[in-house]
Amino acid sequence: MRTVLPFVIFFLLLVLVGVLQSWSLAFSIMNLCLVSAVMALGVNMQWGYAGLVNFGVMGFSALGGLAVVLVSAPPVPEAWAVGGPGVLFAVLIAIATAALAIAARRIFAERVARIVATGVVVAVGIWAVADVLEPATDAIEAVDPSFTGFLGGLGLPVVLAWIVGGLLAAGAAFLIGKIALGLRADYLAIATLGVSEIIVAVMMNEDWLSRGVKNVVGLPRPVPYEVGLREADWFQSLAATLPIGAVELSSLIVKGCYVGLFTLFLAVILWLAERALASPWGRMMRAVRDNETAAEAMGKDVKRLHLLVFVIGSGVIGLAGAMLVTLDGQFTPGTYQPLRFTFLIWVMVIVGGSGNNWGATLGAFLIWFAWVEAEPIGGMVIDVATSWLGDASPVRQHLMSNAAQMRHVVMGVVLLLVLRFAPRGIIPETDRT
Repeated sequence: MRTVLPFVIFFLLLVLVGVLQSWSLAFSIMNLCLVSAVMALGVNMQWGYAGLVNFGVMGFSALGGLAVVLVSAPPVPEAWAVGGPGVLFAVLIAIATAALAIAARRIFAERVARIVATGVVVAVGIWAVADVLEPATDAIEAVDPSFTGFLGGLGLPVVLAWIVGGLLAAGAAFLIGKIALGLRADYLAIATLGVSEIIVAVMMNEDWLSRGVKNVVGLPRPVPYEVGLREADWFQSLAATLPIGAVELSSLIVKGCYVGLFTLFLAVILWLAERALASPWGRMMRAVRDNETAAEAMGKDVKRLHLLVFVIGSGVIGLAGAMLVTLDGQFTPGTYQPLRFTFLIWVMVIVGGSGNNWGATLGAFLIWFAWVEAEPIGGMVIDVATSWLGDASPVRQHLMSNAAQMRHVVMGVVLLLVLRFAPRGIIPETDRT
């Protein structure tokens, strides 16, 4: 009952939103709850399974969103013609530089010689990449910058971009983990936060890659478009039999399709996560989390295990980031903020119950619901509480104009209450031994 009842309460609240506000809003909340649940599962794998503090959720989400642009956006032939070869050549130089740096570290046995050789190779490689890439990117960004100004993507199905988004985030996590996972927990948190800020800063400034702050709009979607639905004969027949308008009905059908697709992906990831947690690998990860020294004494390679779970969790976060960009239909690097894409996800895991996949899922559902509904409900509460002051009262006007800030107050109160009365979360981790 402790697992089932909170989910029942959440869905009852969602039904109330549909009845009292609108079903379109209820479906929108559900879609974002499902995406947030996938993201929370990724963080739970890192923190709940292995005790890794990843404050770079924002960066891995952004990489997943970037994958949608690179894979599914239509290509810009003019940009490829003027700068595509230069970009590809710069990528080849970067790959060759990495290979030569690895070879230099293996060839030179003496430490000083190895460091000098590696430094020279990296410095020359960076100079060569910049020398080739800069004129190519300038040419790309000059191609109709109001509408394009970037290379575009490959025009492939968007669901494939979700998988690529997970792989792209996992690859970045591997590179970060090889360097940062040797750090202490607090240093690892700072390092991942800093790297995520760098990732977002690059996306905001490299217009040739993702149009920067000008955003990429009109991304393809895996579900029908509302306009296409309203032109179908079956839809017109259905709309004639229902009391709601055709526009609202088409919106509900599209959002319902997203709910079904996102639920499928969440169910698969949740099933795999539960299987992994119940396996000998899951027991080993919890043993490493609880006592690294004892695990190392038993012959476990703790750093390799940490790297593995860090990569897997980041890949899941990248998948969720790609799903979110697909739902929005646009990639907006400027919207990636730590409050939304790091702090809120961590609150979901803490409130739901770290170490428990069902708890992380529930936390995502409840916290996102509270985040969305805090503003209208907070506005109504303020309106009733200050009605005796009169409409001309500056205190009432100030409080009403800042009703949107109620969501921050609500998040703080919820987090404090849970930490006080249920420190292990609403659905705490269970003993699987």
